[in-house]
Amino acid sequence: MTTRAWRSPTLPARRELIGFAGVGLLAYAVDLALFTYLRGPAGLDPLPAKTLSFLAACTVAYAGNALGPYRTTRAPGLRPYAVFFAVNLAGAAVQLLCLAVSHYGLGLTSQRADTVSGAVVGMALATVLRFWGTRTWVFRAEGRVGSWTG
Repeated sequence: MTTRAWRSPTLPARRELIGFAGVGLLAYAVDLALFTYLRGPAGLDPLPAKTLSFLAACTVAYAGNALGPYRTTRAPGLRPYAVFFAVNLAGAAVQLLCLAVSHYGLGLTSQRADTVSGAVVGMALATVLRFWGTRTWVFRAEGRVGSWTG
């Protein structure tokens, strides 16, 4: 007689979230390393350097998610990448908005305040948006509407 191992209903959601976070950390490292290189040794101005590092990080994040946590829900063609890129642009806008509100709206102009508002609060809110957008619009599974809790 075989016994079936008990599986938590939240296990797939937890694996998805952990996989998404791992890919995100890798993409963040690519973004930071490439931006640092392009600003330093390559001598690019900040905006072109950030644009190129953002594009590279988006590509790494898309490939990592498509081959990792969402490998069974990947749609063919360029549309998923375009939607993924749009979701990531929205996440970047959230980070910039948090920074702008803190720096210009609230007058919190220290480097520490800018870091907390943009890289901590903004990143946290942007990550929630990116996770929801990625699983809802880019890598949709049949029968799943967008809730990641069940």
